[in-house]
Amino acid sequence: MEWRQGELIELEITDLNDDGDGVGRALSRAVFVPDTVPGDLIKARLVFVKPRYGYATINEILKPSVYRVRPKCIVADKCGGCQWQHIDYQYQLEAKRNQVVQALERIGGFVSPRVDAVLHTSSELGYRNKATYPVGKSATGNFVAGYYQKNSHQIVNLNQCPVQDQRLNPLLQKVKLDIQSHGWQPYDEKLHTGLIRHLSLRIGRRTGEMLLTLVTKDWNIPGIGVVAQEWLDSTPPLVGVMLNLNGERTNAIFGRETRCITGKNFLREEFQKLEFQVRPDTFFQVYTETAEALVHQIKMELGLNGKEILLDAYCGIGTLTLPLAKQVSQAIGIEVQAEAVEQARVNARHNGIANVNFYTGTVEKLIKSLGILPDVVILDPPRKGCDKAVIDALLASKPKRIVYVSCKVATLARDLRLLCQNGVYTLTRVTPADFFPQTAHVEAAAFLVLSQLA
Repeated sequence: MEWRQGELIELEITDLNDDGDGVGRALSRAVFVPDTVPGDLIKARLVFVKPRYGYATINEILKPSVYRVRPKCIVADKCGGCQWQHIDYQYQLEAKRNQVVQALERIGGFVSPRVDAVLHTSSELGYRNKATYPVGKSATGNFVAGYYQKNSHQIVNLNQCPVQDQRLNPLLQKVKLDIQSHGWQPYDEKLHTGLIRHLSLRIGRRTGEMLLTLVTKDWNIPGIGVVAQEWLDSTPPLVGVMLNLNGERTNAIFGRETRCITGKNFLREEFQKLEFQVRPDTFFQVYTETAEALVHQIKMELGLNGKEILLDAYCGIGTLTLPLAKQVSQAIGIEVQAEAVEQARVNARHNGIANVNFYTGTVEKLIKSLGILPDVVILDPPRKGCDKAVIDALLASKPKRIVYVSCKVATLARDLRLLCQNGVYTLTRVTPADFFPQTAHVEAAAFLVLSQLA
């Protein structure tokens, strides 16, 4: 059989890759096919071919996998917001654990690492406490908001979304209709015209308080003050309406400045028996309950005795720092974003936590300049992982315990390899956590101990 674009081939799907696509083999080459499940036997059309691999789409499902299920969302086959609604949830969890194991073995060089079952909580639907939608116009000229169609910039219009907190759906519907009726034009990224770029909705899962933010190209939205107050009055859980200015030609969602039009510029959320103030552009895990369960797991694993000095690198608004501060003698948070540090300090004061200090700056510089010698370090870096200078600083200061919380297992495995090389640290276990059900995304907490103490 020839290996050429457009060819139809019969393919059995045997695995899932880190992007969530099914993987099969034809002519000793890997073939990646979106929307498939291990166990599917399909007729696939090759759409992109290279000498050693190719990409294909489903032409026909000849025999469905036992793990294939009917999606709960009516636009799941079009919308790019979810990848795995067609996969049984228990199998999703197995696939995510396997992702972690494979990364640790292939990239990290670990042999048979101890990887727990994936931590998950209440539901695989209705879990997101935040949703940010791009907006546009339909073919008939109506205002639309939703996620982009897979592999395109075509918006799939949504009035409700099964994975977001269902209490946000009525607000989404109302705001779309009101924007349409007031004639506020959606932004056109090609022409750089129009006003409204994104709608961002946020909810406190425990408090029910909501924030609405319009990301706009211009501050001048005719009548926004009156409309914002009407939204606040007609939707009792809504506590604040914001405008965020993004006038740049960019793919970034939020701009640098946010103004409160009416109400408050934050919502309250209860987390680990503490109360946090969360703003529109604050980083806060989208699945509150699973994040809380992971913090509980970290507490259990560390077994803190109240005498330790704890450093939380990449601390954000103190989501990990503050719950752990109550179990140590001193806690220190480091964060490069000054706004987040300000919020972390507010959250500490609000909760009466006095044994914590937050600093603005990079981890590698502040560890040295502050002369910090922590017993325990929490790492929760962005997807790119830790800078090599951070790893070197940790290897020099040698804290007794390190907890590395990661949102990308490839960079986690890379950094763990550096920390454990030459036998300085021992990886004791890894706990994956499902913060994003219905997607291929998996987070994980890795626990390391100084080898001389292991």
